[in-house]
Amino acid sequence: MRFIYYGASIEFAFFVVSSILIFTILGLIKPKIMWRSVVLLETLANRIGRSAAWAGLAMVLIQIVIIFLQRIFAVSQISIGFGMTLAFDVSWWSESLKLYNAIIISMCVSYTFVQGGHVRVDLFYSAVGYRTRKIIDMVGSLFFMIPSAILIWMYSWFFFWRHMIVPKPSASDTVDRLVMKARALRWNVETIGFSPNGFNAYFLFKVLILAFTALIFIHAVCFFYRSLLELKGGDASEGLRQDLDLRPQDQNSKSHEQGIT
Repeated sequence: MRFIYYGASIEFAFFVVSSILIFTILGLIKPKIMWRSVVLLETLANRIGRSAAWAGLAMVLIQIVIIFLQRIFAVSQISIGFGMTLAFDVSWWSESLKLYNAIIISMCVSYTFVQGGHVRVDLFYSAVGYRTRKIIDMVGSLFFMIPSAILIWMYSWFFFWRHMIVPKPSASDTVDRLVMKARALRWNVETIGFSPNGFNAYFLFKVLILAFTALIFIHAVCFFYRSLLELKGGDASEGLRQDLDLRPQDQNSKSHEQGIT
């Protein structure tokens, strides 16, 4: 119960903020350390995103198998495995497709940000100068991305644990009250589906909410560092050491080719 309390507590927030401030000061003194952290965090985001993207292929293959077995063989149950098999109703597999979709959305969020794939409503960003754009990026990450991630984490942390254990913890509980509840602590993992034979591992969605929030927070810090370093380094440092699937010059040539065709 102490772990649950401190996972979304003021003490934990103070520790995280203090660590970031100390590292930021160290990075300002030695920019190479900050550049290495940016590269490391962006590499982490890319690897997680590229791995999670394979869930899209799994989702397509499962959907094809469901349609094939339902329409041709009229099968109501699908079994997988050798020796010890796992058998689930077709409706379970159909509802499980939502999990793969959630994996793509939640685990690829920072990867998509690194690749510049998120939709942006540009009202004045492209019209301003280089330094102004970097200041806008820093303000956006510091006053919008980070506070939003903290707020979502505070709500989703206790939301997750309320569906995992009993007695149910509350965000208003003090650490002493949670320690008292720990005397009757037991696991009560949510396995209720929307249909009798439907998908029953909805607690995984709550795990993905936490992972989604953590990735947003981590990359908000990373984006702030990159914007700060690019502001100090000038135009030549923009996009430095980024691992992009499609480089900016490739995007321009692709757009040019599309315009020709």
